[in-house]
Amino acid sequence: MALFFLNIFISATAISFCAWLSNKYPVLAGFMIALPLSTLLVLPLSYFQYQDPQNTITLAKSILVALPITFLFFVPFFLSQKFSLSFWACYGLGILFLGIGFVAHKLISQWV
Repeated sequence: MALFFLNIFISATAISFCAWLSNKYPVLAGFMIALPLSTLLVLPLSYFQYQDPQNTITLAKSILVALPITFLFFVPFFLSQKFSLSFWACYGLGILFLGIGFVAHKLISQWV
């Protein structure tokens, strides 16, 4: 149980730091939170918690497959000016696209 709370503390600290950093260095914060930070945190935390290398390798493979699919979330933001979309419209459409992407991820992950 202590490891669970340690995971929460480490993750919350990292996310909070990136949110704070985004005010002055949004590009750096975006890079850190996009993949390196979350993946660098979750892989060892998962391994230390469960001591199952195969499960952690499967997790890493799932992240690799999911990464390009998660870019779907950002498509509405790139098209926001062309279609005059508000922030919340972009956000909602991004969530919808992620739902579709999750189905694709599930199908693709069966073959990896």
